[in-house]
Amino acid sequence: MNIRALHTPSDAPCYSAPPSVHPLEALLVSVGIVALGEIGDKTQLLALVLAVRYGRPVPIILGILVATALNHALAGALGAWIRLMVSPELLRWALALGFVAMAAWALRPDTLDEETPVGARRGVFAITLVAFFLAEMGDKTQIATVALAAKYDALATVVVGTTLGMLLANVPVVLLARKAAARIPFRVIRYVTAALFLATGVLTLVR
Repeated sequence: MNIRALHTPSDAPCYSAPPSVHPLEALLVSVGIVALGEIGDKTQLLALVLAVRYGRPVPIILGILVATALNHALAGALGAWIRLMVSPELLRWALALGFVAMAAWALRPDTLDEETPVGARRGVFAITLVAFFLAEMGDKTQIATVALAAKYDALATVVVGTTLGMLLANVPVVLLARKAAARIPFRVIRYVTAALFLATGVLTLVR
């Protein structure tokens, strides 16, 4: 009896493992997409308003950090659940179309919602925490977090990356207030962000 033939039949299908994604890629893509997508966004305008109104950068930055981490952890969990429940082929097309839609969304100038609760009679940290958490609901950076968590099997890395991206975009605005915002080329950044979203969508289809 040919034992080797039993273990390695010539007509057996040969499957290759899906290419693994390095955690650094998930981190850098998450940081880059959210940092660029946040520039000119209503939450960045909210950071500017809070910095000008209260002039206390430390509690504002801490509020942004906590609010973003909580919001994006929920968004990332949703994205991870979608990745498990949806077939890989359907997920691939859905993600690609989603990133293309976000590319178009990034081209639209954003404005600060007048109903954002920045005037509550509470501490600056609490005001920032509540305002940022609510303002981020349904925002394109939150939706990008859902999409990234669905794309990469690295939930913690995506949440850390998107949170860092929010801080990279908002901390300079909080520290420098109007001077920083006045010198940011929002139109150029919007085009770069749209291109990055579009490229991510194309790469999702190619992979």
